[in-house]
Amino acid sequence: MLRRWVGPLFLASLFPGLVAITAPAGAADLPRLVDLGAGECIPCKQMAPILEELRAEFANRFLVEFVDVWENPAAADRYRIRVIPTQIFLGADGKELFRHEGFFSKEDILAKWRELGVEVGGAEIEPFSRWEPAQPDTRAKEAICYLCDGDNDPRSQVEVQTDKGSVDLCSPHHFFVLLSCLTTDVEGTEARARVTDWSTGQPVAMQSAVYLYGFDEETGRPTIKAFGSRDAALAERMVAGGSLLGYDTLKRKELSQRCGFCDRAVYPEDVAQVKVGGVYSWGCCSHCALGVAARTGMEVEVLERDRLTGDPIRVRILQGSIVSVEPSTAVAWYGQRTRPDGTRVSAGCFHQGFFTSPKNLRLWVEAHPLETGEMITIHKALTDKMALSPEQIRKACKIGECAPK
Repeated sequence: MLRRWVGPLFLASLFPGLVAITAPAGAADLPRLVDLGAGECIPCKQMAPILEELRAEFANRFLVEFVDVWENPAAADRYRIRVIPTQIFLGADGKELFRHEGFFSKEDILAKWRELGVEVGGAEIEPFSRWEPAQPDTRAKEAICYLCDGDNDPRSQVEVQTDKGSVDLCSPHHFFVLLSCLTTDVEGTEARARVTDWSTGQPVAMQSAVYLYGFDEETGRPTIKAFGSRDAALAERMVAGGSLLGYDTLKRKELSQRCGFCDRAVYPEDVAQVKVGGVYSWGCCSHCALGVAARTGMEVEVLERDRLTGDPIRVRILQGSIVSVEPSTAVAWYGQRTRPDGTRVSAGCFHQGFFTSPKNLRLWVEAHPLETGEMITIHKALTDKMALSPEQIRKACKIGECAPK
């Protein structure tokens, strides 16, 4: 948010409350949106195309006016502006109804008009949800990854023993993802973990195994194979290539790249890229990528991929609001589970995603019969993250829910 005091505007800082104002008489008997900013103010520049769109699309619903307070300081003084940009919502009678300081997205502006009783249309997308799986999950418990709900690979499966039985994970990577989420008993979890020997199919202690670390030729994604002996690992290396690593070295590599919101270990090949304040980070899922804006309060740009086609989706965020979504048709899938008491909770990061269109989202859901949740706008996905309390943001995915149990 950019502050610029213009002469007598400093006096306005002494009046923190809203001031009732009256708009100049207009020819049309319509409510009015007055945006007060400046031509060279960065968030004001971000507002410019939004104001043009609103002016073109809702000319018969409300008027849109822009005032450059650097060129017209008297107007800023009259409206008692403390921060630019400021948006003032005026009724048809000219009375102030609401004001907002800082960048304000198109969706937020329209939502506020709806709240104020101005008819500007309904939801942007036709609702779509599925709250019951399309088919029953007939897999055995030990065949399902505790973390991602995917199928366990019998050649790379990891087991963590607990007092209620074993917790199964599909790969060493997902074991380290789980480890990065724990708040307690990290060392105990490592000591109780056993990984499958790639060559024999027998479990070996996670901390004593030798690992063959390589890369998938097509995706560049790391591959990890565990062995109970160095000789077996060397034999596999002769066939598949790669490098031999001990547990501690592998752990450092696996935990070196983290989600910028929830701090989970990630592979860049799997996740969204996030540019925050000029620095690059990651989002372990599309929704956590948006959460970086809530955690940092900074300008954020998210580059995600359509989960069906791999096509790029770019979201730009300023001051907690969406500046642009490319393509504009993109939507989000909010994966959720229904508890026995009927309440719904997030299904976890592995069940969230962006899509370039509602059609692609529906096709993806049809191809994944166990998925449950609903389609929402990317704007709502961000709004949900921005609504989190500082305590919730601080704990994001670090509250022990992923602890093996």
